[in-house]
Amino acid sequence: MERLLSQELSSWLKDPSRRALILRGARQVGKTWLVREFARQQELELVELNFERDPEQVKVFEKADPQRILGNLGLMREREIDPGKSLLFLDEIQAAPSVLQSLRWLSEELPELPVLAAGSLLEFAIRKPGCSIPVGRVSYLHLEPMCFREYLGAHGQDPLLQILKDWEPGNDIDDVVHAKASQWYERFMMVGGMPAVVAVDVTQDNPSRCRKQQRDLMAAFREDFAKYVGRMDPYLLDGTLLSVAAQLGGKFVYAKVGDGVKEHQAKRSLDLLEQARLVTRARHSLANGIPLGGEIKVRNMKAFLLDIGLLHALQRTPASSVFPAMRDLAPTIRGRLSEQLVSQQVRCLDPGKGEEPTLYYWQRDGGRPGEIDFLVEIDQHIV
Repeated sequence: MERLLSQELSSWLKDPSRRALILRGARQVGKTWLVREFARQQELELVELNFERDPEQVKVFEKADPQRILGNLGLMREREIDPGKSLLFLDEIQAAPSVLQSLRWLSEELPELPVLAAGSLLEFAIRKPGCSIPVGRVSYLHLEPMCFREYLGAHGQDPLLQILKDWEPGNDIDDVVHAKASQWYERFMMVGGMPAVVAVDVTQDNPSRCRKQQRDLMAAFREDFAKYVGRMDPYLLDGTLLSVAAQLGGKFVYAKVGDGVKEHQAKRSLDLLEQARLVTRARHSLANGIPLGGEIKVRNMKAFLLDIGLLHALQRTPASSVFPAMRDLAPTIRGRLSEQLVSQQVRCLDPGKGEEPTLYYWQRDGGRPGEIDFLVEIDQHIV
């Protein structure tokens, strides 16, 4: 399955002033697969370390000496590493926060070796005392779940994909094309963009198996809550996640998280879920001009999930025997699913940004109700 971010990785690799790159994103969005596939496409020898699986590997980086690090890595692999023909991949780097400082020395003193790190719970690591990322010495990219374009590509819908890519606002679109695209978009709304679920959809064409995979992923995310121990009660995190699903599409209200849950507890829980990238806030922008983040109302916000598949899992939506199946769902659920999927597409508008994608919306204060679900900046204009 092709990921659009691989184009950004290619630009990074060719950059003569290249710095070490940190690939950020939630668990299970395909970071490790993307790096491995990228190394294969570029015909680079992949030198991969996973600090979560093997914490002892951190000893390689105890000395801030890139040549020594390279030599030790060669000893571990039992062959010399050519820095100009290799890619050093430091996976799950949040499990080895001390290694983050080594990224600077590797980039500055061994520039011919491309260094790429990835971490799923990186924000937790860098908030620990004594841990810091070398500011200005590393670059960032964010990997989101697969977007509709990537989903169509995975299904081999290249003719339809090309028509949609060539379309411009103001142009007509053929009714046959619209019907075909709508059919696939409705299917995407049932499957979502998590690569493991898309793989099941592509190979098995079975809505029930896709739904089971979504629920298995949700269970794995919930098991991760144990890693937050000391920060928040896992049961409160679980309740907050369920509340996000229940309130999706409307203003998020802390008081609705659960009986007896204080506002500061709900806020802290939502903060942690956002750090883990399971949840994204949409800020209320006054939209008087750009940037949209220049005027926001902090207490007004919406909350969206990482992927629509998690919403299916949390809401326990049924899966029919064949695609598509949206017509079988209640109107309220269809509305939540629609807004959730648009939130994902908006976050994927510009994959080349190093900053975390941000969502904004607008609502009228007082008087007549009024709301614009999403705002984006395009060519110095608010859309």
